[in-house]
Amino acid sequence: MDNYITTYSGVHFTPLAPKEREIKIEDIAHALSLMARANGHFPKFYSVGQHCVHCCEEAEARGYDRRVRLACLLHDASEAYLADITRPVKQHLPKYREIEEVLQEAVFRKYLGVLSAEERALWRELDDTLLYYEFDHFMGEKLMECPGVLKSSPVFDTEPFSVTEKRYLEWFERLKEG
Repeated sequence: MDNYITTYSGVHFTPLAPKEREIKIEDIAHALSLMARANGHFPKFYSVGQHCVHCCEEAEARGYDRRVRLACLLHDASEAYLADITRPVKQHLPKYREIEEVLQEAVFRKYLGVLSAEERALWRELDDTLLYYEFDHFMGEKLMECPGVLKSSPVFDTEPFSVTEKRYLEWFERLKEG
């Protein structure tokens, strides 16, 4: 038990040595729908899963292609297996960032293959855009210079985890390759 976690679907998953065949979208959707965004510091529950769905919806509203939309949906998938560490702390943990990157790349490879630099830049920009609007909504705090106007209409509110999980899986089904 020292080297693996047991996932929602019952997989014994080794986060430090991820195997693509053991990565399950059901585990990702379930875990992210139950994980609090902002390390639980928003005044209301808002999940990482909701954030990912909103990133995906924003990518669609901007007319981005299927691959970028799917990358937006999956961009926090490593957190389903590792949890997250806040940005101010994570920047001082190079080994953790390396572990997270290896796992996230395994997820991307499984579902998208290799992402281009442009695809990476687009999902990262949308991640920061949603972060800006989430903090503005929940905390009244402008974390950075405004990254631009949203083209979608995300609802930053608490929704039952089962609703988020279902929405996440529906987006995945729409976007996965044939």
